[in-house]
Amino acid sequence: MNIRTGLIITALAVVLAGCETATPYQPLGSGTAVSGGFSDQRLDDNHVRVSFKGNTATSRVTVENYMLYRAAELTVQNGYDWFEEVDQHTDRDKHTYVESGPYGPGYGFGYFRPYWSIYGRRGWGPWGPWGGPYWGEAEVETVQKFQATADIALHHGPKPMNDPRALDAHQVLANLGPKIMTPAAKP
Repeated sequence: MNIRTGLIITALAVVLAGCETATPYQPLGSGTAVSGGFSDQRLDDNHVRVSFKGNTATSRVTVENYMLYRAAELTVQNGYDWFEEVDQHTDRDKHTYVESGPYGPGYGFGYFRPYWSIYGRRGWGPWGPWGGPYWGEAEVETVQKFQATADIALHHGPKPMNDPRALDAHQVLANLGPKIMTPAAKP
């Protein structure tokens, strides 16, 4: 392989890494094309912990809707009619990256970026490999991921009308179903 082919392959890898798509409704695990997904853990006969973890391209609303959809699915699959959110929270993982000079996030696969310092009219500053100072020039990128988790209690019969935490599983499936994007349904 010559140097030109190697550079083209590297450039394509960097471009494709930046084309992340939102996490579809899928089980959390390795071997999926897109990171993230749902997981659940039975706590006792009538309680389940349900989570949905999104990637940086998945909105908070989508993560929370997918978690609720999974809770409704589990409720119906286990022969129950409605569920109650005993505890629910959404965590946000937020990171800000600052890149200066011509070496972007993909350079050296994040392990090595050359850096020189030079004293100029404005004091000490970075110096790029193409002969120019890069004072004040920086690329700032903030990325965030969301994970929604709920402990749910599963119940039989009609849901109580005066409990705002109680959700009819069949209605949740009907209302959120058209908004659920599975890996096979992606355009």
